[in-house]
Amino acid sequence: QVQLVESGGGLVQAGGSLRLSCAASGRSASSYAMGWFRQAPGKEREFVAAISWSGGSTYYAASVKGRFTISRDNANNTLYLQMNSLKPEDTAVYYCAAGSIHGNAQRFYNYWGQGTQVTVSS
Repeated sequence: QVQLVESGGGLVQAGGSLRLSCAASGRSASSYAMGWFRQAPGKEREFVAAISWSGGSTYYAASVKGRFTISRDNANNTLYLQMNSLKPEDTAVYYCAAGSIHGNAQRFYNYWGQGTQVTVSS
């Protein structure tokens, strides 16, 4: 079992930055591939970014590529999402997830956090 707790969400103006964190605990937490997903009001949850267990491989959704950076600190079992140049359309609940397969599909991820709200004002 892996437990995931997100933090760092909040309200920011368009063009601003936020850094999300996801603390992982449990057996072999650092050995899982991890990812960030988001769900805006009235929309389905969508992929944002993913990182392999070693941090050597990353994927990004086209909508965030060049603005967001995913990283991880395996020594401290923490996942990060640095979000720059934020836009109102980035407003959503952001979830971190852990799984056995590195990729952008939700079905690859077995463990999910409770989410953290990010609101970007125009």
